[in-house]
Amino acid sequence: MKTKLTYYLTPALLAILMFLSNFLSADLFDVGFQNFSVWFILSLFAFVCGWLINKTLGWKFGGKVVFSVIIGAAAIGMGLIMFFNKYFGVNEVVTENLILYSLRNIMLGSMAFFGMSVAELTLLQKELAVCKKTEKKEPNLKENSEKEAFLILNKAKLDADKMLFEAEKQRNEIITNKNRIETQLREFIKVERELIKKYEQESEYK
Repeated sequence: MKTKLTYYLTPALLAILMFLSNFLSADLFDVGFQNFSVWFILSLFAFVCGWLINKTLGWKFGGKVVFSVIIGAAAIGMGLIMFFNKYFGVNEVVTENLILYSLRNIMLGSMAFFGMSVAELTLLQKELAVCKKTEKKEPNLKENSEKEAFLILNKAKLDADKMLFEAEKQRNEIITNKNRIETQLREFIKVERELIKKYEQESEYK
């Protein structure tokens, strides 16, 4: 299924937040509560972006996108520091300064991953709850199926017994009719013999 283009607006917003974080003070505690509040709000926005990314792009693909955004934002940040080191108050472009500014992007990216993880766990918990409900319903379905099968089996037995009874009844009727016909034939033959015998005796007297 093709991913909608609007789904990439959230990763773009996350990249903008990471880019803007380069213009904030790196020291969270010495500057005061105001600077800490700004970083907290940025972290909260990153968390929400991660949540939305997991909802729209999924865990696997969304994770790849967030990782790419972190790498891209860190690379852009290091480029800004190298070319505009005076603006950022960095007299010498040393490894420590590059790592310091890169950690900002990594921190916001980690918050995005945290949001994705919470969203994924919530989704998995919902699926687990649905599975548990299904498992609770399965014994009832199994019991109902067994009852239905038992009723069908009993009905089949009753039908079979009925068929056997009808067949036995027809057999008895056939045997009764056969015996009756045989008896009638014997009586008829006996009467014929008597008539023939009587006729022969009368012929002799004449």
